[in-house]
Amino acid sequence: MQPLPSPWRDALADEVAQPYMQALDAFLAAEHVAGTTIFPPRADWFRALELTPPDAVRVVILGQDPYHGPGQAHGLSFSVQDGVRIPPSLRNVYKELETDLGIAPARHGLLEHWAKQGVLLLNAVLTVRMGAAASHQKRGWERFTDAVIRVVAESPEPTVFLLWGAHAQKKAAFVEDVTQGGRHLVLKAAHPSPLSAYNGFFGSRPFSAANAFLVAHGRGAIDWALPPRA
Repeated sequence: MQPLPSPWRDALADEVAQPYMQALDAFLAAEHVAGTTIFPPRADWFRALELTPPDAVRVVILGQDPYHGPGQAHGLSFSVQDGVRIPPSLRNVYKELETDLGIAPARHGLLEHWAKQGVLLLNAVLTVRMGAAASHQKRGWERFTDAVIRVVAESPEPTVFLLWGAHAQKKAAFVEDVTQGGRHLVLKAAHPSPLSAYNGFFGSRPFSAANAFLVAHGRGAIDWALPPRA
């Protein structure tokens, strides 16, 4: 298992010491020994945590499984590596961003600019076998990423949770919204997949709502416009 980036290592020290994490590590090691190709590359398993430290998190966007095609996944939910074709769900995210804030769709799918500003782009499961969607589910990653979300939810800093689709909404159901007396803003919408985007994702305007909340609580707006790539 790759070491967690600091300071997540301190925040999750008790979790990493749990037996299920040792079992997950053994499973991933066995996959490697068997010659299985795993995405993203080992160095990027905790890329979302590396780019977005716990005290910097301002927005959380939850995904489910890493992309399982070659060259796509690099540790950030919805994001793909530079030069890779933009996936359909991310294209729909860009369409809603343009409707919401007038930001023209980027020509690439690399979302590191968001992550470096405090947008935690976290998948529920952090690894997958090449060409086999959901192949690393129920091996322990879900419990680990629940713990990551709990660290953010327990932070005193007001944070925005963008929960797109039933899976994300169920996973973060324990996060208390401001309407429930909590300190965080929980925005729920349909998943941006082409199968569901017209059922409540388009028109949800999550980006302006997130920025309004962050500004109102003294945390500053996210610059959602992605810089062009070389």
